[in-house]
Amino acid sequence: MDRNRLKVFCGTANPGLASDICRFLDVSLAEGEVSRFSDGEVRLQILENVRGADVFVVQPTCNPVDTNLMELLLMMDALKRASARRITPVIPYYGYSRQDRKDKPRVPVSAKLVADLLTIAGANRALTMDLHAPQIQGFFAIPVDHLFAAPVLVEYFRRLALPNLTIVAPDAGGVERARFFAKKMDAALAIVDKRRDELGVSEVMHVIGNVQGRTAVIVDDMIDTAATLVKTSDALLDQGASAVYACCTHPVFSGEAVERICKSRITRVVVTDSIPLTEKAKGCKRIVVLSVAELLARAIQSIHEETSVSTLFI
Repeated sequence: MDRNRLKVFCGTANPGLASDICRFLDVSLAEGEVSRFSDGEVRLQILENVRGADVFVVQPTCNPVDTNLMELLLMMDALKRASARRITPVIPYYGYSRQDRKDKPRVPVSAKLVADLLTIAGANRALTMDLHAPQIQGFFAIPVDHLFAAPVLVEYFRRLALPNLTIVAPDAGGVERARFFAKKMDAALAIVDKRRDELGVSEVMHVIGNVQGRTAVIVDDMIDTAATLVKTSDALLDQGASAVYACCTHPVFSGEAVERICKSRITRVVVTDSIPLTEKAKGCKRIVVLSVAELLARAIQSIHEETSVSTLFI
């Protein structure tokens, strides 16, 4: 690996993850300066030579989404104008992904718009993780490497060696993810049927599959308000589950999510560091954080060395 040509930058969204990635790559985090003008506009400058370099910009577009997205776009524009050879945004959490199709009149397809913005800003390829909908890869006109946090999460639950394990999809859209997880864990599969009546509000209807006397693990891509998660866990326990665990890649944790988790009957909620936890979330003993830094670092190394990233999938 040519460490002189490999450079890793980051914005202010998750510098801890970027530092961990650099530690696995045995490179120093490249220097850039992000500040604000008096009116709140992002002011950015690259502080080292990147001419001809293979550059990776680590920046999840998490809360504050607009600010972090603008930082990412401006940093890529600066790198492009500084003659970087190739620019790859590393977006562990891809914001604006939940509007990925026109399912109602007069709504945007925001996931496509963000993909276009990234390309226009200078991205030559993209590296992301656990997209809300896998077809978002098709919104890009550049190569996209889509990683999954499943190897990290599966390994954690294998070590726990939970008895009578059933993997649970919290909705019909998550069946494929849960089925993959269940196959790797050699576990049974159950699905929770729910009906969403209005934005951000869902009502659990019934459980499809046997969870009586079994340990249930709810698998999802993100936890936002945690309202659906708590209702799902209640439905599973009401159906006779002996214990409920939950895991996700992206701990969005907006609103009263942490309070709901702490007051719930869920034994443990396992998340990754794709998004940095708030201080409130760090104080919740039920929340366990696993690192995806090594997984992302191996992907960055494979992209830099022009080798296959397929070995990172289990």
